[in-house]
Amino acid sequence: HTRYISVTGVQTCALPISADEGLLAFGPSPPPGARTTLNLSPTGDLAEAAANLFAHLRALDAQRPSRIAVMPIPEAGLGLAINDRLRRAATDDGSGRRG
Repeated sequence: HTRYISVTGVQTCALPISADEGLLAFGPSPPPGARTTLNLSPTGDLAEAAANLFAHLRALDAQRPSRIAVMPIPEAGLGLAINDRLRRAATDDGSGRRG
């Protein structure tokens, strides 16, 4: 299975955004202010968001922001799996242990 282990901290449902953060956006209206913003799906399509998830996390992580803030993603359909992966990324310290 595919896993993402962040060098940078990941914070789900993280609004407002600070100027030193990377933003993993979802939907047509991401808030301004992040150092770098990548949108999983500007149209709010969960299949597109799932396809972009790991590449966007890696790209934001490579920018070395203070943290990666994630906009809320619906807890339905593929959104359940996306949010699960994001929660795992938010709690993974890189050692393989969670918590």
